[in-house]
Amino acid sequence: MFPEYRELISRLKVNDPHFHRLFNKHNELDQQVKNMEAHIEPASHEDIESLKKKKLLLKDEMYELLKKASAT
Repeated sequence: MFPEYRELISRLKVNDPHFHRLFNKHNELDQQVKNMEAHIEPASHEDIESLKKKKLLLKDEMYELLKKASAT
C-alpha cells in the first residue's frame, strides 16, 4: 500500500498515534476479508463488501494524512 510513501508510513506509525490506529485497523480488516474470502471465517457476500468499503475509507483517510505529511 502506497509504496511511494514507505518511509513516511514508517515514521507516521511511530510518531502519529491516529495514523498508527488507522494502519492497524486497515490491516485487521484486510486479514478478516482474506479469511472470509478463503472461507476460514463464515460471511456473506454483503459482509465482505461492507468490510472492503470500511477498508477503503481507512485507506482514503491514511492517504490524506500521507499527502499532508509529505507536503510539510
